[in-house]
Order: sequence, then C-alpha cells, then structure tokens
Amino acid sequence: MEIEITQDKLAKALNIVSRVAVGAKATLPILSNVLIKVEGKKVSLTTTNLDMVVVDYVPVLDAKDGVITVPARLLAEFVSNLPHGEKVKIKVDGNKVRVSAGKYSSVINGVSADDFPELPELDKDNTVVYKMGVDEFKTGISSVIIAASGDTTRPALTGVYFNTADNILYIAATDGYRLAERTFIENVKSEVMAIVPTATLQEVMRSISDDVEEIEMIFEENQVRFRMKEIEITSMLIDGSFPDYRQLIPKDNDIEVVLDRTELNRVTKIAAIFSRESSRAIACETNVDSGTFSVSSISNEIGENNSEIKTYVSESGSVKLDSRFLMDALNALDEEKVLFSFSTKISPVVLRNEKSKKYTHIIMPLNS
Repeated sequence: MEIEITQDKLAKALNIVSRVAVGAKATLPILSNVLIKVEGKKVSLTTTNLDMVVVDYVPVLDAKDGVITVPARLLAEFVSNLPHGEKVKIKVDGNKVRVSAGKYSSVINGVSADDFPELPELDKDNTVVYKMGVDEFKTGISSVIIAASGDTTRPALTGVYFNTADNILYIAATDGYRLAERTFIENVKSEVMAIVPTATLQEVMRSISDDVEEIEMIFEENQVRFRMKEIEITSMLIDGSFPDYRQLIPKDNDIEVVLDRTELNRVTKIAAIFSRESSRAIACETNVDSGTFSVSSISNEIGENNSEIKTYVSESGSVKLDSRFLMDALNALDEEKVLFSFSTKISPVVLRNEKSKKYTHIIMPLNS
C-alpha cells in the first residue's frame, strides 16, 4: 500500500478520527488504531470505539491499494508536527509503515487489519433519511443537548430524542429537572423515534468543517449515520424508552411576562454570585403593584442580592430555580425578547422566544 497526500489534509483527517480511538489500555488494543484503506485510489481513515465509527475519505495525490492499521494518536501527532504544505508519503512493507515528508521520516509498527472490528452496514431498504443545513443542525442540537442527563443509570435520558409528530421532526432532551424541545425539520414524510447518544452528537458537531453546508441523517432500527461531505459518523442508538415528554409541557400558565433576554441573563448571573453556597437557588418573582420581575438570592455567609426588571405583570407570584439551568435556557434562546411563564411556586417554568414558538425550555422549580 502506498499513499501520497498533502500534510494539511492528512493532519485534519487524523485529528478528526483519532478522537474516537480508544486509549492504549483498552481491552481490545486494536481500538487505539486507525484503519487506513486504499481501494481504487479511494482512501479512507476509520476508527471505532465499538459504539461509534468515524470514517474520513481523504483526497490524495496518488495511491496504491492496500490496508493496514496504525496507532491513531501516534500517527496524528507525528503528521501534525510536519511542515505545513509538505507532501506526505505512506508506504507499507509487511506491518512496517514508513511515513515520510521531505527530510522527516518515521517507521511505525502497524497491525494487520484482520483483527479490526467489522464496520457497520446500513440496509438502504429500511432507513429513514433527512437532510438539513448545517447551521440549523448546529443551532438545534446545541439548544437541546444542554438538557440531556449525564446519569448512566438512566440511559434513555443520556441522549437526544429524535421523534416525529404531525409531519414535523422534533428533537428533545431531559434530565428530569429540565426539558428542551425544538422543531427540527418541518414537512417530513417519514417517521422516526430514536435516541442518539450525546457523545455521538458532540462528535458530529466537532467534525463539521467550515466548508460543509448540508448534513444527511440516516436512521436505521438500531443505528444512525451522519454524513458530512467526506466524513461519516455511524453510531448505535440508545436502547430504551424516552419519556412521553409532551405531557410535561404546561398548556397554559397563569403568569406570563415578556423580558429582555440580555437583561434577564445579566440579573441571573448577578444573583448566581450570591447563590453559589445555596445550591444555586435564585428566586424569580412578579409583582403587580410595582410592575416588576425580580431575581434575588440570599447567602448566609456572603449576603443577599435583588435586581428588578420593569415589565407588564398581570399577576403576582414567585418561583425558585437553579441559576445555571436558567442561564443555559437563556443562552439557547435566540430572540431579544423571551416569554417567562409559570403558575405556582411548584409548577414548571416555561421559557420560549416571544415570536418563534419552535423552541421550548422547561425548568422544574426547586423546593421552597
């Protein structure tokens, strides 16, 4: 096997695929390797951790067929330190892999590809395919993934739930304390219910380059593939039942105020300074008499804080929230004016953009 490729293209591809390669202490040592395959001058770099597979098809100057596996991070570090713009040559002799560029040369001990895990195949007759712009994909995933759980004892909550209803593809995530839902793609014809691991989506987000404009999502019964030009990321879906979350979204709230998002974020950050010693608890209160929405916090050790925002208030009420949860929600909203609504001190708080209703974020109140 022989490959001739520019340093920048090889370094970029290795940087992407090497993130998935498992460390050298893995139960299966071959998982720390990258599979380099040349077939008909089409070169692919592949890594896997058994739950996820990343493939990058790299453009080369020249190549001869063959296949080998090489320690991924070792090769990535060596290539990244070569001079930018150099032509890199990879030549395999047995299990010896010579990598050279100008006056730089290394020989790396490779491993036969026979022990590399079998790569997943998709049954094209049983797949559901969606396509969308990269900007919309990144905005949508970023706005819901913040609500996903990190508790591995509840695996169904550690992913993002892709689901269809009324010809709309929604994405949602919850950790039991907050819930985020977004309209992802409208006017879809196919149906899907799939929980994609957050680790997979984070890897997809990191792998999107500036020149990618569209992303393709291919769902099968037990796996999903994200295709972005020359990069493919295939992942197992989470086996479990996602909660019937729409029942958790209040249809009507007694108290609703319109607030400037930047101002609310500012007063929440200030209140958070005083709530670090009290489980990040802050009090949000509406007052009809003064026409204000206030955010306050009290710490026995530090002191107390109270900030007010002038707004129209129809009814007085108060609720306690986790300050970090509220700031996460505000950062996910993308309009200057937001709707903040609730009914009682024990009812969920609902946050939405004032105009667009495509994103909903719910935060459960803290105990008084």
